[in-house]
Amino acid sequence: MRIAGWSFGKSEARLAVLPAIAIAGCTIWLMLPQASDAESRSAATPSEVTGVTQNRSSTNDTAATQATLSNPAPAAASTDPNQAVGAAVPLDIAPPETVDPAKSPLDGLKIVAQSWRRGGLGSKALVTFTLRNTNDYAVKDIEIACSFIRRDGSHLTDRRRIIRDTVKMKSRKRYAGMLVGFVNVNASKAKCSLVAASRI
Repeated sequence: MRIAGWSFGKSEARLAVLPAIAIAGCTIWLMLPQASDAESRSAATPSEVTGVTQNRSSTNDTAATQATLSNPAPAAASTDPNQAVGAAVPLDIAPPETVDPAKSPLDGLKIVAQSWRRGGLGSKALVTFTLRNTNDYAVKDIEIACSFIRRDGSHLTDRRRIIRDTVKMKSRKRYAGMLVGFVNVNASKAKCSLVAASRI
């Protein structure tokens, strides 16, 4: 056998060269450049492309459904007056009714004239005044509070009195010399005001 001249005289020598050729072929194959990720992605099978497309379309449909639910479109206007409007967009909802607070009988009751004088031995306060009722109803159990002051304007004492009487609607009633209580001899002036009243 002559190895330098690439001639082999025996079959055993030929078989010994085969592993060397196989090793050289594997080495060359490993040295070849590998396919890049971009090439492998571009070489995707049609079934993989179809699956990705379907996933994207389902995602877009889901997003569109969520946008529709979050921003519902206004109901189409109908020319038929008997046609009911959808419950999602009620158009004929009346605003909540505001209930006016009940007015106090004192709002329409007023003392229009008043004066006072001493009675007995000078310790009783007798008040004369006129009540005017502008309410649309009669009032009763009217309570008045009278404040007494000295000549210098300083406060002295207060007295209250409930009038167990009725003043008709849209009318006036005068009370003369009504006793409101005992006062100090130093009291010089008095002013009465309304405190409470009951509606009939």
